[in-house]
Amino acid sequence: MASSRGGKKMWCVAALDDEYIARMEDVLALYEKPIDPREPVVCLDEKPVQFLANVRPSSIREDGVRRIDYEYRRQGTANVFCAVEPRAGRHFVEATPRRTKRHFARMLKRLARAYPVADAIHLVVDNLNTHREASLIETFGPEQGAALWKRFRVHYTPKHASWLNQAEIAISMLARECLGQRRLGTLRELRSQTRAWRRDADRERRVIDWRFTRRKARAKFKYDPRLRSPG
Repeated sequence: MASSRGGKKMWCVAALDDEYIARMEDVLALYEKPIDPREPVVCLDEKPVQFLANVRPSSIREDGVRRIDYEYRRQGTANVFCAVEPRAGRHFVEATPRRTKRHFARMLKRLARAYPVADAIHLVVDNLNTHREASLIETFGPEQGAALWKRFRVHYTPKHASWLNQAEIAISMLARECLGQRRLGTLRELRSQTRAWRRDADRERRVIDWRFTRRKARAKFKYDPRLRSPG
């Protein structure tokens, strides 16, 4: 991930071993494929959210500006699943009380229902231990869980390379445009706000203009994929 501090540009990347390169090449090849309704590419990630409640009620000034007291009260946390089909501008958001195997499994069931005619749904996720077939089997049972998992072709990003998951871009937009400085005190409020954001994003068909290709990766990190094992 690139960042800039004090006039210096930094690129934070874990050890560039065979596994890292193989997974990066796999994900980038997926992003380069032409859009195909039979094989949609969906990126999924999660974001923790802290509930904050105002200690004192807000007020409206004569000029219409809302005044919010700086003091607040912490009221626990929640989780937001955010998935995006980057090239189609299709978004999926689900706020849950926690981030567990069961919640991940239900999110995948929702995605599967959203693509009823797809032969396979390419799913890009990180290496969190809940992102496994076992989560679906534990939630829905061996037969239904395994059948649901087969709807997906899962592509794991390299370890410490979440920047390769385009869902992070969608989450960044969600955090900036929906959550922002707003104080949300309940799961109901969070669900209402995130669903409204999702509707707007879908209506505007916000696509992600991803430009980092395998060719650029090879030039940037100076490796030859032909000399690497598949990992």
